[in-house]
Amino acid sequence: MSAGTYTPRPGAAPLPRMIAAQTALETRMLLRNGEQLLLTVIIPTLLLVLFSAVDIVDTGAGESVDFLAPGILALAVMSTAFTGQAIATGFERRYGVLKRLGASPLPRWALMTAKTLSVLVTEGLQIVLLTAIAFALGWSPEGNPLSVLLLLVLGTAAFSGLGLLMAGTLKAEATLAAANLVFLLLLVGGGVIVPLDKFPDAVQSVLGLLPVSALSEGLRDVLQHGASMPWAQAGILAVWAVLGLGAAAKFFRWE
Repeated sequence: MSAGTYTPRPGAAPLPRMIAAQTALETRMLLRNGEQLLLTVIIPTLLLVLFSAVDIVDTGAGESVDFLAPGILALAVMSTAFTGQAIATGFERRYGVLKRLGASPLPRWALMTAKTLSVLVTEGLQIVLLTAIAFALGWSPEGNPLSVLLLLVLGTAAFSGLGLLMAGTLKAEATLAAANLVFLLLLVGGGVIVPLDKFPDAVQSVLGLLPVSALSEGLRDVLQHGASMPWAQAGILAVWAVLGLGAAAKFFRWE
């Protein structure tokens, strides 16, 4: 038997290549899903254009787009890292996809890493698109881009943990309903479009502790007001990230 009979040698690909391949697959699946595109692209874009062009909500002094753009960026992160990921992962778990992938040469932690990288790729595309639209509407951002990046990463971690926790503990149908309900509630009460100071004083402090509120206000402090780094909002996001990812790691069920 010649030495070349088993060339190429059978076996698993190197781990980085497996993660990259799974990331590309997850990203393609997400971008081909019409419901996901509605959540991640169409709804944030329509909200940005509509509320910037029509004076529906009093956003205070200055151009409406300067207030709205940071909130819409926060909404885009939530729609992808939390709502979209929770629904997609919940149905993958229901149909046994996660169970089969968990038995493949790709380690389970690497599968979750690929899902997280897919979320980051999608968010990058969202941010580029929404930023271009906001600039076309007259947006004039300020502040340090590194502070913006840190807030977006912390927000992604927080929402990813919460999304995976929901997908790994609830039934798929319950995840679908709960994720969409949370999306709508946080859209209204999370400081994305309506300023938090428009709410009663009794609930403002509570709403300010929500991850989407912390991300919206943090991005607004940097991009609208030129703050260096809103550490209070960053701290809130970090706490949500630790709690969400820790709970997801502990309670996530693959079957």
